[in-house]
Amino acid sequence: MTDTNWPEADLDSVRRLRIMAATVPGAVYAEDVLAVPFGAVWAVAADLENEFPHLLTDVRAMRVTRADGDRLEARARGRFGQRARFDVVLRPGWCWMQSRFLVGGMAAVAEADRTRFAFMGALRVPGARLVHPLSHALGDSPGSGVVRRVAERASARAARTS
Repeated sequence: MTDTNWPEADLDSVRRLRIMAATVPGAVYAEDVLAVPFGAVWAVAADLENEFPHLLTDVRAMRVTRADGDRLEARARGRFGQRARFDVVLRPGWCWMQSRFLVGGMAAVAEADRTRFAFMGALRVPGARLVHPLSHALGDSPGSGVVRRVAERASARAARTS
């Protein structure tokens, strides 16, 4: 016998990313409510080729090489010449990226005229969880810088369009 009144729980994009970050060993996670509308925030976050290198200081260039609906393939080049191919899922309010050695995501949810935005990233290598405490040793989470740069770039974009 099945109970048709079983409760359901829907998770918004930010909550889903928070759960995924909690399950990935050594993940860096940051979240904040930005005083910028969702449209401006997501326009920055979803612009992988033009904006992503400004958000993540280790990325010098990102190029989308294939797109099939919300599934993308992208190639990134790092600050020191390292290269990676990423499988990407990009939807409004949700971005999940995986390469051989890295995994990361961004999520956004509108909250009235503001936006709750989150970023997570992690290495996919043995011992990655050991790097996590070191990444916080010098102060804020490295993800906090990404969230701050999204807010700055989204604010500038919103000011240009108003």
